[in-house]
Amino acid sequence: MSFASDMKNELTRIEVDTCCMKSELSALIKMNGDLSHFDGGWVINIHTENAAIARRIFSLIKNVYGVEIELLVRRKMKLKKNNVYICRIKKDSRLVLEDLDIIQEGLLSHGISKEIKSKECCIRSYLRGAFLAGGSVNNPETSAYHLEIFSLYEEHAQSLSELMNGYELNAKYIERKRGFITYLKEAEKIAEFLSLIGGYQALLKFEDVRIVRDMRNSVNRLVNCETANLNKTIGAAMRQVENIQFIDSEIGLEELPDRLREIARLRVEHQEVSLKELGEMMSTGAISKSGVNHRLRKLDKIAEKLKKGEAVTF
Repeated sequence: MSFASDMKNELTRIEVDTCCMKSELSALIKMNGDLSHFDGGWVINIHTENAAIARRIFSLIKNVYGVEIELLVRRKMKLKKNNVYICRIKKDSRLVLEDLDIIQEGLLSHGISKEIKSKECCIRSYLRGAFLAGGSVNNPETSAYHLEIFSLYEEHAQSLSELMNGYELNAKYIERKRGFITYLKEAEKIAEFLSLIGGYQALLKFEDVRIVRDMRNSVNRLVNCETANLNKTIGAAMRQVENIQFIDSEIGLEELPDRLREIARLRVEHQEVSLKELGEMMSTGAISKSGVNHRLRKLDKIAEKLKKGEAVTF
């Protein structure tokens, strides 16, 4: 199973109070439900491709309202031929819709009721229901962090982002081809959202993977930095050796002052060592890294003058 599927299965096992059952159910019906007329009344059909979510919907409706509900299974005929589970309420459907504020004054509402917004536990439950109905989250092992919840209506997507931003999650919403998505992009905010809706096992896995990934990235950056520095050091040493060999072929190292001649010979003999180590090899006493660098730069300038045919003075 995917990370998102595992997380949804975990969320369906959370036990909550009756008010929170209603909030979660409100999101599930509002986002995954549709209405049809039958025998002079309304029929509610709530669709999902996840068996655990179907069981959750069935259980919530039974526990809260005790009404008759059917659980149907259909087979999708297009693309992935997954099962589609349909929870159907034929009797007392209007009672359920009005009690959940999905119908207000005889009209369908695409917003989120004030009653849900008034209690933090119900806000969390509504967000959990919304994620179960239309949510997805990238596997934390992938290169990009992304969590989104799909809504058919802009009003609902905006309301979701407002609920999430009440917890400073920096949620945004945007129009897509068939509706709107409310989304999070930051790893820390996604982790906070998982905790907010009760996905604690998913949160632990998310954080474990994220820590390992961040450590791996830090090590890679360090290795890349060290490699770049090493390449720079090797390049500088090769240039210095070439200049010293050119000086030797043109005028001979014997013509150099003692302080330059010794560092020149040490550099040719020990091409792999650092400037600090070169300084410690001086027979006249150790000199600093900057002192070694200063003498090597003097040798570079001498080589440049010789290449240009200019007079050299020491």
